[in-house]
Amino acid sequence: MTNFYNKEQEQEFRHIISNQYRCTDVIGEKLGGKILSVSDEWFAAAENLIKPNIPIRDATRFTHSGAWYDGWETRRHNESDYDWVIIKMGVNAAQIVGGEIDTAFFNGNHAPCVSIEGLYIDPNEDKLIISEKDPRWVTLIDKFECSPSQNHCFIRGDGLTEEPYTHIKLKMYPDGGIARFRLYGKVIPPTSLNNQENIIDLAYVGNGGVALDVSDEHFGCADNLLLPGRGHDMSDGWETKRSRELNHSDWAIIQLGHMSNYINKIIIDTAHYRGNFPQYITVQGSNGHSSAEGEWIELVSKSKTGPDKIHEFTVDKNINIDHVKLTIIPDGGVKRLRVLGN
Repeated sequence: MTNFYNKEQEQEFRHIISNQYRCTDVIGEKLGGKILSVSDEWFAAAENLIKPNIPIRDATRFTHSGAWYDGWETRRHNESDYDWVIIKMGVNAAQIVGGEIDTAFFNGNHAPCVSIEGLYIDPNEDKLIISEKDPRWVTLIDKFECSPSQNHCFIRGDGLTEEPYTHIKLKMYPDGGIARFRLYGKVIPPTSLNNQENIIDLAYVGNGGVALDVSDEHFGCADNLLLPGRGHDMSDGWETKRSRELNHSDWAIIQLGHMSNYINKIIIDTAHYRGNFPQYITVQGSNGHSSAEGEWIELVSKSKTGPDKIHEFTVDKNINIDHVKLTIIPDGGVKRLRVLGN
């Protein structure tokens, strides 16, 4: 396992996750990840582990259990070897490459060590309660030491797991607190998507879509474009800073879940962006080109957008593309991008 400790190394970690492995956080709440069961959460709930926002601290806040912490914290003096939490991924399945354990604000009560295990449950199996003692759990990340108030970034020594997983178990030894848990993997779409008669959202992260590159994401990351639903506020979309240059534009490049044969429609959703939506957008596609300077084919010509609205653009073309480039003019926020086709 490779660890990344300081801010400079953390940037290297994110570059590897995004550019080399093209992975996403497959357990995050915003993607539909869920806490299924937990050994203990006396001081703070395990659901905080997978929340999208960064952890905060309010030293003046107390609950019936004790001091309030933005994370998962268990009782002291655990008589078992470890505490644990089981998480169901928000995607069909994924191969795992690395993750983050953030002990922000846990100092003197942080988890001394953690390890991570994975389990694959076939969708056709009965929806039974998954046992912590299920013999099918496989170690993905060996036990390693954690420091107080630090974000621990790590990548598996042998890269992506060969097998996909649907459920994750985080173990902390013997007890303590963790603020956030991120786990990055390559999404394995449902096998039903192989039917070329189905019109699906090729950009949706659950179907294998990945945000590869972006000009700016000052207020919101481009990954959010590919999430399910319409979100709950401006925090879960893609938003750039205000431009002050003449003829400025911002852009995001998305790798589709698979090569298209036909593009039916493209949807641009500006939900919750009421005073900061883009004035115009364009959408282009490419076959094998993933850089801003590549050869791009026009799918949606320069079109006016409006606030808090779903904009539908009919394409209706038999076309082979595996990347799309969304350009916003001159800047602003977009909640979701949908590329409907097969």
